[in-house]
Amino acid sequence: MGCVSEDCNVSLSRSLSKRLVLETKMNGKEEKLSETSKFVEFGLEKVFPLYAMGNLESEDDVLMDKFGNLEFGVGDFDSIWEAVKAEALLEAEKEPILSSFLYASIMSHDCLERALGFVLANRLQNPILLSTQLMDIFVDVMMNDRGIQRSIRLDVQAFKERDPSCLAYCWVLLYLKGFHSLQSYRIAHALWNSGRKVLALALQSRISEVFGVDIHPAAKIGEGILLDHGTGVVIGETAVIGNRVSLMQAITLGGSGKEIGDRHPKIGQGALIGPSATILGNIRIGDGAMIAAGSLVLKDIPPHSIVAGIPAKVVGYVEEQDPSMTMKHDATKEFFLHESPRSVDRCAGGLSVSEKERQMHD
Repeated sequence: MGCVSEDCNVSLSRSLSKRLVLETKMNGKEEKLSETSKFVEFGLEKVFPLYAMGNLESEDDVLMDKFGNLEFGVGDFDSIWEAVKAEALLEAEKEPILSSFLYASIMSHDCLERALGFVLANRLQNPILLSTQLMDIFVDVMMNDRGIQRSIRLDVQAFKERDPSCLAYCWVLLYLKGFHSLQSYRIAHALWNSGRKVLALALQSRISEVFGVDIHPAAKIGEGILLDHGTGVVIGETAVIGNRVSLMQAITLGGSGKEIGDRHPKIGQGALIGPSATILGNIRIGDGAMIAAGSLVLKDIPPHSIVAGIPAKVVGYVEEQDPSMTMKHDATKEFFLHESPRSVDRCAGGLSVSEKERQMHD
């Protein structure tokens, strides 16, 4: 990792301390906190890679769609980015040993896209794909794609709101590999669509190796997505996932054979897919449906229905418009007490308990 000289570091950190000001909204009032004391207290003026500083000169503003009631973009007020910076400062105060890491990952950058590019580049780097090269590619894609900029923020919000173990926006950016793999996919998808398919496939391979998540760059994934944990998730080439979907770990959206063409599932918006669920073939999962943990889905599922079992069948209907928002992904207790053992017995080639009892009476 490249670094700067002592003299260069001091002058650069002084320049940064004059420019980096955290603006937070508190009780309707705008409060500005100077970064100078933080640099001195935590030794943030010492060795950092050159590219970690980002581009301090403001580029043309990128106007974005509304997120909630706020407009956000580079050079504009960005509520998610402001929250990330404020939380990073608090984290540095609580754990000074992490101050250098937090500075390099968050506080040295002027927008969420550059911070995310830095984090992803350092997670995905290897001797062939250098972090400096990856960061240039990632930032270039994100800074020139308004759709990705919007999706990043809606995904951050989804992780923060739906994952009860995630207590801060900066945790999403820094630590959650489900988020990292999802944003890396978004970059690979943009590269794929722009004709850079070889690079997109190289990224897919590296994402799978590092995060344990395999998403084909041609797959289409909406915004406001929660990829909780992420480990073991496989999403095929022609899969489509709508907005506001939540997916747990070890989920497979796969094909059912060697056929060519449109062969992967289509997930409606607001759906909730439980852990270890397997959905195979060009089938439709309706809007707001809930797939119970461990289910094997081989046919279309109606909107707002609950399905469970091997193979899965409808066992009820959800009351919520989007079960992905409530994260209640348990099927009925009655179903699991009586129906699941029967499915397991059949899958193993044996008879269910009720069938054995019936034969004994016969």
